[in-house]
Amino acid sequence: MSRAEPAEASRVPLAGRPNPLWTFGLLRDELLVTFRRWRTLALLAVLAAVPVLVGIAVRIETSGGSGAGGRGGDGGPAFIAQITNNGLFLVFTALAATLPFFLPMAIGVVAGDAVAGEANSGTLRYLLVAPAGRTRLLLTKYATVMAFCLVATLVVAVSALAMGALLFPLGDLTTISGTRIGFSEGLVRALLIALVVAASLIGVAALGLFVSTLTHSGVAAMATTVGLLITAQILDQIPQLHAIQPYLFPHYWLSFADLVRDPVYWDDLVRNLGLQALYALVFGSAAWARFTTKDITA
Repeated sequence: MSRAEPAEASRVPLAGRPNPLWTFGLLRDELLVTFRRWRTLALLAVLAAVPVLVGIAVRIETSGGSGAGGRGGDGGPAFIAQITNNGLFLVFTALAATLPFFLPMAIGVVAGDAVAGEANSGTLRYLLVAPAGRTRLLLTKYATVMAFCLVATLVVAVSALAMGALLFPLGDLTTISGTRIGFSEGLVRALLIALVVAASLIGVAALGLFVSTLTHSGVAAMATTVGLLITAQILDQIPQLHAIQPYLFPHYWLSFADLVRDPVYWDDLVRNLGLQALYALVFGSAAWARFTTKDITA
């Protein structure tokens, strides 16, 4: 049996001495291990760079007096057209740009490696020696992935807000509906949008966690999760498959744009959150069934 690395071995309490606070300690250590990895930091750096690149591109494009492109439809194009008037729209644009691929890809990498990476490094058996059980360990892994969902989304939003304030004016917000709201309310809506985007990724997180229980190879789990994500995105763009598209987890992702309307349109937002909860329930249950019955050999 392989020796655990110091950072990994520190998560395992002494057998026979159960600690009522062990679950919280395990969650804390999982969070520390996850966010200290160079891979995680690199993913967050890439996500933070996207709003910077978008902001600079819009600034360069409009430096000659021309307006930013966009036809005023939902999502990214409508937001891009408003960035030069209010830098807060860079937050909405950055989230719209990263949600279809960059954010879910990062979640897929972290979720896919959650269990398979432990098995591959030989530390999974050490974790299961502790008196917490497989169910609690799996829930801790999922909570860690969900924490990454929130942190990754906030990194994009904060980076976009900083660039928006640096390159463009800030002030009252003109909604997609044409009405005006105060800057403080616009900030509240930006935060709410970031939370909705993070919640939109719980389906991908559960899917990645399930895939991670199927293999001992972290790379294979990550690649499979990202591959399934790309497949779902492609299927969602084929008109002939319109009958199944409302059941694909990416279908309502950009519904967060309805939070920039006045009044807010809630129908697609509710459908999105309900669909993500369904995916989390189905694939979370599948991950639990697989993980609690599989033989741990590494």
